[in-house]
Amino acid sequence: MSRVVRGALVQATWTGDKESMIQKHEQHAHEAAKQGAQFILFQELFYGPYFCQVQDTKYYEYTELIPDGPTTARMQDLARQTGMVICAPMYEEDEKASGIYYNTSALIDADGTYLGKYRKTHIPHVQGFWEKFYFRPGNMGYPVFETDIAKFGMYICYDRHFPEGARALGLNGAEIVLIPSATSRGLSEYLWHIEQRSHAVANGYFVGTINRVGIEPLGEDDFYGQSYFCDPRGQYLGEIGDTHEEELIVRDLDLDMVKQVRDTWQFYRDRRPDAYEDLVRP
Repeated sequence: MSRVVRGALVQATWTGDKESMIQKHEQHAHEAAKQGAQFILFQELFYGPYFCQVQDTKYYEYTELIPDGPTTARMQDLARQTGMVICAPMYEEDEKASGIYYNTSALIDADGTYLGKYRKTHIPHVQGFWEKFYFRPGNMGYPVFETDIAKFGMYICYDRHFPEGARALGLNGAEIVLIPSATSRGLSEYLWHIEQRSHAVANGYFVGTINRVGIEPLGEDDFYGQSYFCDPRGQYLGEIGDTHEEELIVRDLDLDMVKQVRDTWQFYRDRRPDAYEDLVRP
């Protein structure tokens, strides 16, 4: 029996406030459920603007506890309403230490159960991406969460430039890796069509990845969209997202392909961890 699951991605424009942004994503989730989607990914820091283009403490107000914050609870309710697994990227305040914040994705099961979270590991700090001002590097490793439909891993935006974490997710059993992003036009745009597909090929799993669209008030440039799903062979599943317009992308993923590809390309069998000492030197 084929293991085909239907997934959804939401590439969205900034509405101007948190509440309307959450409502917009809730509406997209309900539409995705009507189309038969079984899981959905929202974009990086989904309920806010991409504020890292400036350094201003007022944006700390977007932080919430995860899972004990209001948006996680709302996403749990949304999962119960739609019957979908939901990946909701949010701005997290550490539950044990005030003033410590993370760029985090929470995963909610289809029955509303909070499964866990991933904290962005690699934090950039360059012009237009002043993320070290807002986020501490993640400290929870590369967890993979098992649901009734698939085993999910998460990576976030700048992480995609680093193959080590992508490999760790594969070693931990991921069948689908979800990568939300907020990336503006310029130097890295051509990499958008290389890196995530390369992770899929090198590790034999599906990738669903999102980039925002539109021009936000804090930015000098616009986000270029082009969200997509790709399979373990690195091939796009259907058309990629628009470069300017908001879009709900719904695609079918045949998870049987994971085993087929891994049986063909024996990258896990032929790994040589005994020879990789140089990779973990500072």
